[in-house]
Amino acid sequence: MQMKYLLILSCLIAMSCTSADEKLSRKADRIHDAILSVDTHCDTPMRLLRGGFDPGVRNEKGCVDFPRMKEGRLDAEFFAIFIGQGPRTPEDYEKAHAMTLATFDSVKASVARYPHLAEIALDPDDALKLKSEGKVAIFMGIENGYPVGTDLSRLQQYYDLGARYITLCHSSNNDICDSSTDKTGPEHNGLSPFGEEVVREMNRIGMMVDVSHISDESFYDVLAVTKAPVIASHSSCRALCESPRNLNDDMLQALKKNGGVIQICILSDYLRQPEPNPEYDAKVKELRDKWREMGSGLTDQQQEQRWAEFSELRKKYLKLATVEDAVNHIQHVIDVIGIDYVGIGSDFDGGGGIEGCTDVSMMKNITKELIRRGYSREDIAKIWGGNFMRVMREVHQISGQQSATSTLP
Repeated sequence: MQMKYLLILSCLIAMSCTSADEKLSRKADRIHDAILSVDTHCDTPMRLLRGGFDPGVRNEKGCVDFPRMKEGRLDAEFFAIFIGQGPRTPEDYEKAHAMTLATFDSVKASVARYPHLAEIALDPDDALKLKSEGKVAIFMGIENGYPVGTDLSRLQQYYDLGARYITLCHSSNNDICDSSTDKTGPEHNGLSPFGEEVVREMNRIGMMVDVSHISDESFYDVLAVTKAPVIASHSSCRALCESPRNLNDDMLQALKKNGGVIQICILSDYLRQPEPNPEYDAKVKELRDKWREMGSGLTDQQQEQRWAEFSELRKKYLKLATVEDAVNHIQHVIDVIGIDYVGIGSDFDGGGGIEGCTDVSMMKNITKELIRRGYSREDIAKIWGGNFMRVMREVHQISGQQSATSTLP
């Protein structure tokens, strides 16, 4: 009799939990119906260049495609055109520039194959229009100012091709500024004189300046030069996770004064302090050495295999941060500078992905956690894109330049 009672009780509890989760999910759906949700950074264009990856169908590999965007209730995604750092010579700048142009073409061609699912967007109004038509919006940005080289005219060229932000550097110093993670240390002690020109020119043409990846000195130099709000397209909070890639509280205060926005990066190492893991570190070194010996001319199949092997290592040895950790970072920004300066930049296909949100189909789980914590629909609308789109509009208004002709009818 007691066993029967316990069985009935456990079934009732399970039904109650299921019902509660269903209610939460339906509430999240209603909120997403009413807002524009935007992820400001993914590295999916790298997959497009490798070949064999079709964003118009649901994939098992990778983190972002159009069907899974619809599943996760994500309305707009910024495809970051990432160009890795190479030698800083005129010849190598030309190669990086050519690769940048090829990546623009690849993104546009991939989107053009599925006009019933997605279109390129250039401004917030485009994204809103596409949402009303049941399509997802694909924006473009450039991660790493390296392909700019020392040629300011390329900024206008990239803007005209559709890029709406440039991350000034990546993991190494370049001719624009110092990186937060360059192992050789600072080269310019912040922005270079050329970097100051870059920021002014980006202000002039209406392109957002992205301060993710740059050093603290570079960050403050940018804020001293810029006339427009800036973005951190995929960064988190140093107070919760001690990484030079994250912003400390003083930087958050400076960002608020500038009117900019920090987009919380859902890459595990930037959300929760990694625990010492010598076994994992040794395996990573072993794998890096293996692929380094194979040289730089890897085939698309080899690139995919390399990515898969590193992903498998992370799954096997690392304990990922969670959706709760990501929302803790959002809450920290709100506690320090308020609700108007925070958003979400996943870094999917560039290392992003956490427990409970490993690809774009699971983005709604972040909304569910926000609801659990009592955030209002208005707050969630700001976090999921309202704040970022406000900055995007302000950058354009400050530029005084007419918007490029939209690709939309």
